[in-house]
Amino acid sequence: MANKSSFTAEQWDRIIQAPLLAGFAISAADPNGFIGALKEGMASAEALSAAKTDGGADELIQSVVDDLFTPEGRTSAREGVRKIIQGAALDDIKIRALEELRSTAKILDATAPLEARPFKNWLSHIARLVAEASAEGGFLGFGGEQVSASERATLSEIASALGA
Repeated sequence: MANKSSFTAEQWDRIIQAPLLAGFAISAADPNGFIGALKEGMASAEALSAAKTDGGADELIQSVVDDLFTPEGRTSAREGVRKIIQGAALDDIKIRALEELRSTAKILDATAPLEARPFKNWLSHIARLVAEASAEGGFLGFGGEQVSASERATLSEIASALGA
């Protein structure tokens, strides 16, 4: 079973950034203000918490979550994501996140082929939760749609980038 020791330090850095990048890609696809951003960030955090307490999660997902719940792992992932998106416009953030997810998928396929599919599915699940976290459009919280067309398109792009 694959875990942190199965990867180089550089590969691991990319892998622990992937859950954050899946959420960032969705948020950048259709930003919806401060409250929406908070809801989307909370959805991502809740997905990580759920995986931490899921006794059935595979070892790779568990290793990533365990690392993200340490100050060092969290700082490393956030700093890595910051470097990826630094100075980018929203469209570029999405493009950069998708490129990184594509690279991470290749690392997983080469290094942990048995765990690659469940991990990629987990990343897609995180993206879906973020997309569903806050209604898009509408006025003062009324109306709008749960998942916008831009978010649906980005979910497809994420699945494609991951080879899922």
